[in-house]
Amino acid sequence: MSKVNHADNDKQTCDIYCYDEEIVNDVKPKIKQVDGVEQIFKALADSTRLKIAYALTIEKELCVCDVAHIIGATTATASHHLRLLKNMDLAKSQRKGKQVFYSLKDDHVRQLIYIAMVHAHEEDHDV
Repeated sequence: MSKVNHADNDKQTCDIYCYDEEIVNDVKPKIKQVDGVEQIFKALADSTRLKIAYALTIEKELCVCDVAHIIGATTATASHHLRLLKNMDLAKSQRKGKQVFYSLKDDHVRQLIYIAMVHAHEEDHDV
C-alpha cells in the first residue's frame, strides 16, 4: 500500500492519502466498460424524458398523442423527446395505421427506471 500524508480537515475525505495498489490495478482497466453508459443517464437526466420513460413503465405502450397529454406538451415536443429516447436505444416505436406507438426498448430500461424511482423515494438517505 502506498501512503502519503496530507493535512486535510474535510470530513468527507481520508485523513491520510493511501491506496491499495492491487485493488487499483484490478479495477482501473475495467472502468473502460462504462464508456457509452453516460449517454443513458444523460438522456434520462432530462425531466421530460424521464417522465415519458416512467409513463412507459406504467403503460407498456403509448401513442405520441397520449404521451403529449400525459406530460402536458404538444405532440411535436412529445415526438421530439420520444425520438431522442429511441435514438438512445431506450425506446422503440411501431406505426399502427395513422398512429405511432412507443414502448421501452427492453426490460433493462424498465428496471433502471424502477430502481431509480425506488431509490429516490427511500425514507433513509444516509450519506
